[in-house]
Amino acid sequence: MKLDDVGVDLQFDKQGLIPAIVQDWESGQVLMLAYMNQESLRKTLETKQTWFFSRSRQGLWHKGATSGNVQLVQRISADCDGDTLLIEVDQHGNACHTGKYSCFFNLLDTDPAEIDYERDIVQQLFAFIQERKAHPVEGSYTNYLFREGVDKICKKIGEESSEVIIGAKNHSRSELTYEISDLIYHTLVLMVEEGVSIPDLKRELTKRHYEKKRE
Repeated sequence: MKLDDVGVDLQFDKQGLIPAIVQDWESGQVLMLAYMNQESLRKTLETKQTWFFSRSRQGLWHKGATSGNVQLVQRISADCDGDTLLIEVDQHGNACHTGKYSCFFNLLDTDPAEIDYERDIVQQLFAFIQERKAHPVEGSYTNYLFREGVDKICKKIGEESSEVIIGAKNHSRSELTYEISDLIYHTLVLMVEEGVSIPDLKRELTKRHYEKKRE
């Protein structure tokens, strides 16, 4: 079957469905797997938000229609056989109905205690700070910074920068790691306050990288 506005020969199964893997556009994290039929794919293309077909309810459903956790489509691609879709989205809120950001959180063969870092922790922290700004929590240090404003946030960045320098001069890996983490956190707060996104940084760094390579 060929959709005129897609130009790709898609292979729907006997039930008229095609699996769709949903991925976070910024971090690359896999968020969920759902199914689409021709109508839900068309609505997704038209609205730039994800629509799926519920096999249990036998009907279309708009992701985030009731929860507000909508997915803004950035790019859709098909695999080499045209029988699976990859949908890259700007995820608003959590993708999973359990309240988790991703539906894929049940580890089968790895002890969670042995995982010493999250690959997308910077993105998670940025999303957390955005959530704090949108929905303040009493006693939250992050909300205290937002209340105080740019001057306070910048003052903290200045202080943390000095601490990073001290950690480096002390040649202490643990101290330097700790202080750089503080600096990154306060910088992310400033970014949220001033409307700068992680993709903004990626675009700027990418531009600089390729300009340097061309030199």
